[in-house]
Amino acid sequence: MHDDSNSDVLSTKQLIIRLAILLSISIGLGVGGTFCGLNAQQSIATSVFLAIIMGTLFFWSFRLSIAFLGLGVLIFTKSLNIPHFVEAAALPVILFLVGMMIVVGALRDLGFFTWVVQALISIPNMTGRKFIAATSIASALLACAVDEVTSIIFIATLIFQVCDRLKLNPAPYIIICVLCTNIGSAGTMMGNPVGIFIGTQAGLTFGDFARWAFPIMLVSLGSCVAVTMFWFRKELNLFDERLKDRMKRQLSLVPTVVVPYKRGLAVLLLTLAFIASHHALEEWLQLDKNSILLVAPLACAGVIMIFKRNRARYYVEHEVDWWTLLFFMLLFAIAGTLEYTGVTNIIADNFIRVCGDKPAILIPSIMATTAIGSAFVDNVIFVAAFSPVITALSETMPAMPLWWALLFGACFGGNITLIGSTANIVALGMLEKQSHVNIKFIEWLKIGSLSALLACMIAWGMLTVMAPYMPHVN
Repeated sequence: MHDDSNSDVLSTKQLIIRLAILLSISIGLGVGGTFCGLNAQQSIATSVFLAIIMGTLFFWSFRLSIAFLGLGVLIFTKSLNIPHFVEAAALPVILFLVGMMIVVGALRDLGFFTWVVQALISIPNMTGRKFIAATSIASALLACAVDEVTSIIFIATLIFQVCDRLKLNPAPYIIICVLCTNIGSAGTMMGNPVGIFIGTQAGLTFGDFARWAFPIMLVSLGSCVAVTMFWFRKELNLFDERLKDRMKRQLSLVPTVVVPYKRGLAVLLLTLAFIASHHALEEWLQLDKNSILLVAPLACAGVIMIFKRNRARYYVEHEVDWWTLLFFMLLFAIAGTLEYTGVTNIIADNFIRVCGDKPAILIPSIMATTAIGSAFVDNVIFVAAFSPVITALSETMPAMPLWWALLFGACFGGNITLIGSTANIVALGMLEKQSHVNIKFIEWLKIGSLSALLACMIAWGMLTVMAPYMPHVN
């Protein structure tokens, strides 16, 4: 992902020039596609999708505008029709995210996240390594339960408070927790938008994630905690020294306040229980697969809005990120056009031609491609583009290992660069605002790429071992 704050201060002339360059490049690549065997509609679909990718790289603030224009081009050229737009827009995924955002807003109001922060500070015999291990693991597991951005906001706030008391540079601890949060976001459907999208596209249940993705995430998380704690061992030693000195003076790390966390904990547990039991409920009620999964957050949000009726409108208007959700919806529809026009079948055929049709080769190929791409561009874009390709590959081979490779590549690849995930951007923005500290690109790249490589290697190895035991999905 990319934060193009400069686009807000561009003059109209500069903006037009940059948009003209983007349009020329995307049209040129689309026209070039005709020389590679694509027909007119396939070339237009490819051109529009490439414009979305470049728009997120160079015009982050205008990505939704570019998506609107791209959709118009597809409709006018008959590369996409309205029924297929509705089908490809993944409205169930969008509604799932709306429900979860409202639930998260209520959890914030009920003091749940404040309680988590205070529980971490209450660890007996606190040391630097205990602190960072507990906060990074908590951040990863919290990402599984809510989402990576909400998790890192609260954990980063805790880190700033502690480092302010101990007069420490918070940057190393922020880096460790963000890297672990990105890895943790692969553990369940709720951790990252790509999780719920992959789940719906592949027909995977909450139980499938718990059985196959969560164990791989835990092992990868352990490796990330270990390698980052070794990388920043000098900083952790300094943490111990400052903490010991503060404890001698009997001073607390952060002020303790009483919060009504029990209601928040009950809301979270009930929501997770509803989502976790969706498969059994669907079979019992003879409903379509994943139907309860997708409406469970909405149902929980509806109950919350009844009990918190004075806050209901606020939750819908302010807690739900409509800007991002609209972009996701249009992105899914535009990516679906690649499938609609047959581009993904061509990509799948070429993928098989280059990598063969063996999962042992396809798994690392998909994971590496998605990880590298997600380091620079929104991982949702790569997942949206790759999912139809994997659907095409599933016609000739078991697809579940390929779906997991896509998930882990997208989530773990966010660790590679500063702009690799939304959690990175949010945490670095908080770091700059709170502590006036800037992390250099190469400083992040060294530890970020190392943690991503190690996590991907573990995921590759575990997927290779587990693949023969995985059931077939579409």
